[in-house]
Amino acid sequence: MAPDQVYFPAEDSDLLLRAALREVRPDDRVIEVGTGSGYVAAAVQDRVASLIATDINPYAVVAARARGVAVVRTDLVSGLSSPFDLILFNPPYLPTLPEERLDDWLEYALDGGPTGRAVIERLVADVGRVLSPFGRILLLVSSLTNPDAVRGLFARQGFVSFIVDTESLEGETLFVLRAMRDLCRMREQPGSSPDPLERHPRPGVSSEMNES
Repeated sequence: MAPDQVYFPAEDSDLLLRAALREVRPDDRVIEVGTGSGYVAAAVQDRVASLIATDINPYAVVAARARGVAVVRTDLVSGLSSPFDLILFNPPYLPTLPEERLDDWLEYALDGGPTGRAVIERLVADVGRVLSPFGRILLLVSSLTNPDAVRGLFARQGFVSFIVDTESLEGETLFVLRAMRDLCRMREQPGSSPDPLERHPRPGVSSEMNES
């Protein structure tokens, strides 16, 4: 393992963990996207029915597995099957111009594109595919990435979101957003209402996914 290529838990990790520990339920099927060292996932997994994590960084996969976390190496939720009741994500959120990028694996934990929202946008666009009807998302964002703009991304995908925790740091403020489907809005759209009593399979990984 290359420790310098894995994001070390910091204030943002602790804030997401604090929110997650308040949010989790014993019957939750949980996924942590971009788990990094596995710090958050390892602290949560014994409190829920099941948990898997993902990371695109091979060094992060090794580090999280060393903590006892079941990890799939993949990009965000690519190749995963639904549904999950709780999705946790501490995304790369630092606004980064192309000329500022570093060519290493740690960059995947830091580089949020010019607005800081590039990776968040991709996750929000796809997250409904793997979220259970009444599922929740806890997303860490920074004042550097414009939380209102992130909430707008969720709204355009049919989610409601609100801030559940904050922490002020030097030069920025961190927020945890809690998002879930806007069920009232969905009921107004014929054919789009989820059946909360529908039986769903356990979360898993498609057969073609490489877990190494």
